[in-house]
Amino acid sequence: MAERVFLATRDLVFRSKLAAVVRAAGGDVTADEAGCDIAVLDVEGAAVADRIRAWTVKRIRVLAYGSHVRPDLLRAAREAGAVAVPNSEVVEMLRGMLGAADPGPSARG
Repeated sequence: MAERVFLATRDLVFRSKLAAVVRAAGGDVTADEAGCDIAVLDVEGAAVADRIRAWTVKRIRVLAYGSHVRPDLLRAAREAGAVAVPNSEVVEMLRGMLGAADPGPSARG
C-alpha cells in the first residue's frame, strides 16, 4: 500500500518539490491530515508543537523542517516528537522516510 503524505507547507513551489519526491517513491499526497502516514510541516507555522503531538499520538510519523538559523524551533519540534531537519535536508529525509531511491534531477530540483 502506498504511503499517504500530508504536506503542510506554505511555499507552493517547495510543496511541488516535496510532492514530486512522494510520487517518485510511489506514495500519494493527501489532503486528509488525519488519515496520513507521514505529515510534513514547516516549524514556523502556528501551533506546530500541538499539531506534532496530535499526529504522533495517532502514530503518524512527522517530518518538520525549518531554517537552520532557528534551532530553537527545530529543537521544539523534536521535543514534540517529530524528526526535525533544516530546510536543506528535508528532501533527502523525506526520501529516506519513504524508502525511496534517488529519482533523478527532476525531483531533486
